[in-house]
Amino acid sequence: MMKNFKIAVIVCLIAITSCSFTTKTFENSDKDKLLLDLISYVLEGLHYSPKDLNDDFSKNVYADFIDSVDPLKRYFYQSDIEEFKKFETLIDDQIKNKELTFFNLVYNRLMKRMDESESMALSIIGKPFDYSKEENINLDYEALTFAVSKKELKERWRLQLKYSTIDNYDDLLNTNTKFTDSSNTKANKPLSKKEAEIEARKKTKEFLVDYYAIMDDLERKDWFSNYINAIVEEFDPHTFYFAPQDKERFDQNISGKLEGIGARLQKRKNEVKILSLISGGPAWRGQELEAGDVILKVAQENETEPTSIVGMRLDDAIKLIKGPKGTIVKLTVRKVDGSTKVIQIKRDIVELEETYAKSSLIKKENNTFGIINLPKFYVDFDDYSESRNAASDVKKEIIRLKKEGMQGLVMDLRNNGGGSLQTVVDMAGLFIKDGPIVQVKHSGKRKDVLKDTDSNIIWDGPLVILVNELSASASEILAAALQDYKRAIIIGSAQTFGKGTVQNVVDLNRFVRNNTLGDVGALKVTTQKFYRINGGSTQLEGVKSDVVVVDRYSFIDIGEKDQENPLPWDKIDPASYSAWDGFINYEETISKSKTRMSNNAQLQLIEKQARWIKSQSDEKIVSLNYTNYLAEKEKVETTGKQFEAINDYNTNLTFSSLPYEMEMIKTDSVLGKKREAWHKYLAKDVYVEEAVHVLEDLKINNIKIKPKVALKD
Repeated sequence: MMKNFKIAVIVCLIAITSCSFTTKTFENSDKDKLLLDLISYVLEGLHYSPKDLNDDFSKNVYADFIDSVDPLKRYFYQSDIEEFKKFETLIDDQIKNKELTFFNLVYNRLMKRMDESESMALSIIGKPFDYSKEENINLDYEALTFAVSKKELKERWRLQLKYSTIDNYDDLLNTNTKFTDSSNTKANKPLSKKEAEIEARKKTKEFLVDYYAIMDDLERKDWFSNYINAIVEEFDPHTFYFAPQDKERFDQNISGKLEGIGARLQKRKNEVKILSLISGGPAWRGQELEAGDVILKVAQENETEPTSIVGMRLDDAIKLIKGPKGTIVKLTVRKVDGSTKVIQIKRDIVELEETYAKSSLIKKENNTFGIINLPKFYVDFDDYSESRNAASDVKKEIIRLKKEGMQGLVMDLRNNGGGSLQTVVDMAGLFIKDGPIVQVKHSGKRKDVLKDTDSNIIWDGPLVILVNELSASASEILAAALQDYKRAIIIGSAQTFGKGTVQNVVDLNRFVRNNTLGDVGALKVTTQKFYRINGGSTQLEGVKSDVVVVDRYSFIDIGEKDQENPLPWDKIDPASYSAWDGFINYEETISKSKTRMSNNAQLQLIEKQARWIKSQSDEKIVSLNYTNYLAEKEKVETTGKQFEAINDYNTNLTFSSLPYEMEMIKTDSVLGKKREAWHKYLAKDVYVEEAVHVLEDLKINNIKIKPKVALKD
């Protein structure tokens, strides 16, 4: 499950393939065996660098699957592992023969051990913890061995639950609120240690109950998806199997929109609760549903009897609530005040605004600059030309900023994990006359050069791109292309994420003949590598900033090189291109920025904090003695105080929304609060401040574009 989360954090550079490499179809009455057959075939036929299914491959799948289902080593015993280990070199054969013996054994044992662990954990949390006892917990779970006995496993759970509870215990001791079981009223006096200990365990028990409710919601197919991904991720970190519901979420993620009511839901104590409403969505516009409401029943427009969703899996409840644009859903809701109400909502397209590009004017003395923040390279593959996408939205924002007198532009790609390849090419074309943007190499010898063919330049003025270690994939293509052209100055981390591969999403349903098994999902498979126009790959090495500045991620292992099974770095011949010579003092500006940054006290403090955070994360032994806990907490708080000045920093820059957005804010207070918070954050951002300095320093030639001269034929 942890690996699934890891992949979800990094939105991959993708395209959609017709899968025209074959007309073969598959037929199997067992859905799991059918999936194994399909995925093996697609990986062999499409993956950029197919792997041999041998004993070494089998060992890696074995280790990764066991780790994915029991990463904290709190379910299985060593005896279970010894039984599983008999299959360590047989998984490759089972994949080829479409056998599920290993998976079935692990899955059935896991279900048994999880039931046992629930009883064990609830029994432990029902008894008081002794915080005067001298004992520690080791959080280096990878170094742990599996428990050899129930007694050892129970002790491991006890330490884990005590660790989870000690923070609650400390918080309760330091509040001025006293709770009484009989009336649940409050009195302005602190809890005793005994009362705090009881209340702290109650909080942990609530978490446990919620955790096991989530685990109970998972079905066999969910765990089988986990097994499939243990197999496909051996090919590379970005090849990934999407179960049907995961594919739907992926489509929403990359397009930035969905069809439904526009509410974020969570499941708590067998109830589906409104976590928040999406600004501008149908539920938000209706003003009847609010955060904290609990949805009890769901009915479609033509249904008289609603369906109760109490106790239902969250995914299944969401399927009932969502639906096509224009359709009606009726929700029976328990309001936050305890009343029950039936709310009728007309579904619509919901745009996830936090996904989309946003811009702000920057005022410094008498100068005006612009900043565009791009969270991802979003696109609707089904309707590229008409629906909004990252390139068209950025173009609109540039035009709007120019109208307000923008003298220089900052493109903020920090934390941008990537997205659509086509939008990168289109976006790069906004800043150059024409020419190659990226080279794409297929698994064979064929190489494609993707070019901007539109000679129009939307912005020909000073340009800075901000990146960090989490700028990946499509972000790296844009930064690399504009760096190679010397069109922009890149400010940020020593290198970006380092993802230089292209994925295609293959709909597995297209292969299945006479399918009565339902949706079989999709496979995101690495089919290509991309290269800079100078011939170098961004794989593993990323894009090296022109001006390197430290940030909080500088000492944390989060890049492609830190993932499992990454493809190697290499290079190919450069494309034919010539550097943009619109800047008079390009190298001089970079040199001046480096000097400023090396002497910047704010960055020195950020570096010190980043090194401290790294040292804290490396500390794996934690005391569960309350006296020692307090001493360590005080030490951390004392050290942390010296970094408070980071948040007090003021750039003396002024940020404001564009006129069109100011009109929207008049009727959308949520949007207004979001922009106010963003502008407040930007006003403390030393990296944006330096970007503005660079924009001020850059001088533009009167003749900005000269005829292209090929660097290489």
